[in-house]
Amino acid sequence: MRDKTYGILKRPLITEKSTTDKEQHNKLHFEVDRRANKIEIKEAVEKLFKVNVLEVRTLTVKGHNKRVGRHTVRTSDWKKAIVTIKPGQRVEFFEGV
Repeated sequence: MRDKTYGILKRPLITEKSTTDKEQHNKLHFEVDRRANKIEIKEAVEKLFKVNVLEVRTLTVKGHNKRVGRHTVRTSDWKKAIVTIKPGQRVEFFEGV
């Protein structure tokens, strides 16, 4: 059976809000696979970054309508995960952002 860990987390979300959450509340933001559940997300973050996850919150971000010339297209819906890690632990990937 193939390991799904690397397919669950698509990319980190680095915005002003996510940076503030990381510094003040130890929360990391990720774009994740739409089929992933909270348990799979928790296991993937713990395995990849070697941290203890306290809480996982997920939300589905709806796509937007965009104009392309005279046509209207819709962007895809995607899933966002906000992961709270144990106080005092850090993820080197997010440092210096």
